[in-house]
Amino acid sequence: MFTIGVLSRRASVKIETIRYYERIGLVPKPGRTESGRRLYGSADVKQLSFIRHARELGFDIASIRAMLGLREIPDASCEDVSRIAQDQLVAVNDRISRLLGLRQELSRMIGSCANGKIADCRIIEVLADHNSPTDLAEQKST
Repeated sequence: MFTIGVLSRRASVKIETIRYYERIGLVPKPGRTESGRRLYGSADVKQLSFIRHARELGFDIASIRAMLGLREIPDASCEDVSRIAQDQLVAVNDRISRLLGLRQELSRMIGSCANGKIADCRIIEVLADHNSPTDLAEQKST
């Protein structure tokens, strides 16, 4: 058994994050010493490492909670976990697509800048325009 500080280092998760996960029920409340200090074991390290890795992959708390629940049924089908992972992959691909569009728009804005006076700055002009990037691209091509 060890303290929250040791758990934090072993699982590479901040102490505040551990406490948050305890409050929302993502990890079980730990046992405590007579003086009230939290005590953890190796199972807590594994659970927090699982959560940290899932968060690094972009899974939200609800998905992690669902996967943790499914993990408790080792003989169950992996289909639900696969669906959760597939949904995350779709979300990641969507973000990549949006980021590529952002990169293209930023490159276009920077490329159209003559580095003259602010009054004539194309970047400022584009940012002040409330049309979508596709509308701006269409305006430029016409």
